[in-house]
Amino acid sequence: MLIAKTKEGKELCLSPMLANRHGLVTGSTGSGKTVTLRRMVEQFSRLGVPTFIPDVKGELSGLATANPVMFFDLYGELGHPIRTTVSNLGDLLLSRLLDLNKVQTGIVTLLFKVCNDNKHTQVRNLSQLKMMLKYLADNAFDFKMEYGNITYSSVGAIQREVLGLQSQGVDQFFNKPIFDVQHLFQVDQQDRGVINILQADTIIKSPKLYITFLLWLLSELYERLPEVGDLDKPKFVFFFDEAHLLFKDCPKILLNKIEEIIRLIRSKAVGIYFVSQSALDIPDSVLGQLGNRIQHALRAFTPKDRRAVRSISETFRENPSFRTDRAILELKTGEALVSFLNDEGDPSIVERAKVIMPESQLKPLDHSQIRQVVVNSNLYGIYETEEYVNQEETININDHKKGGESNRMMEQFGRGMVRSMGGRMGSIVMRGLFNSFSKGTRGGLGK
Repeated sequence: MLIAKTKEGKELCLSPMLANRHGLVTGSTGSGKTVTLRRMVEQFSRLGVPTFIPDVKGELSGLATANPVMFFDLYGELGHPIRTTVSNLGDLLLSRLLDLNKVQTGIVTLLFKVCNDNKHTQVRNLSQLKMMLKYLADNAFDFKMEYGNITYSSVGAIQREVLGLQSQGVDQFFNKPIFDVQHLFQVDQQDRGVINILQADTIIKSPKLYITFLLWLLSELYERLPEVGDLDKPKFVFFFDEAHLLFKDCPKILLNKIEEIIRLIRSKAVGIYFVSQSALDIPDSVLGQLGNRIQHALRAFTPKDRRAVRSISETFRENPSFRTDRAILELKTGEALVSFLNDEGDPSIVERAKVIMPESQLKPLDHSQIRQVVVNSNLYGIYETEEYVNQEETININDHKKGGESNRMMEQFGRGMVRSMGGRMGSIVMRGLFNSFSKGTRGGLGK
């Protein structure tokens, strides 16, 4: 995969066999990262490898002028909507999305435990989540001996965070039909891998939703894909733009799971490429697993900035022809320091090079052109209609508050829950990121 050329004409190629060893694309704003990403996804597409890439600036739609492209949008405005349920998201990611503390996270974990012990109980959306939280609070005494105190104040704090999400329109993400990640693994009639573009210029304004969605999607990929070992090319490549948001204030337990997925998913022939301004945005435990590196220009205005540049330069294999730290500051737009893994799997000597321009137009498509691509897609109509949720569920919870006897929602969520708790404190089944490791793969995908 030809990505860049040096001034002397040396071609710098990313080996498809080593593309699943992950990578990192970094550089300051305006340094040329977007053009590099476009070049990379186009080259993967030519190899027949599907990719997923968030478009956080609204600049990537022009890829559709020369490549097979699918557009996705959590809000369904400029792409196929992507949905899941609260139960499918899992307690860990839900707690991250709601920005909960340890006590509140424990209550959410209890909620999922109750639902898992009652196998027919699934929390579809945020409204049902609030109902279930109220059920836990109203029956706190019954759960106390098994799980400890559940206070109204903690439940109330969670309810306020849920209300905040609803005010941001996040309810659209939590519904059915649940998105099937198998639809990301498509090639066109010319055996070119489809470039799956997430319209992220809106959800990036809600960073926690953006990160939670990408982590959920990544964990679904990990769970669904079978072990295949090293192949001649990856089955799928996942680009994680604005990666600094992922690791900012990341709880230790979540960081451990992210590290584990990154380490293990390569055996499923998936490459993960983080995109950020600086390599220092990435924890060392993750950075050490990113073998393919492209570093665009950085700017150093303070002593702290200069020290950061020196630290970054030390992560490359030195080239005797130039000083890496100086080169990082001197790079022009579109230039980069490139170090890919060689045939032995070792980092190559860093080279200063010019990234080759992509084949597609740089100008974004207008909204009508994007919608036309969506309508012409073979997925059109599968996810465009939400499944109906009976509004009587909301009425029935009010009946319960009044002491009514015909509360079907509480019957669905709560009948027999407390008496089923005894002796069932075994393993806690977690969806989302945790279940990637407790359940293993469901297989079949990408065979």
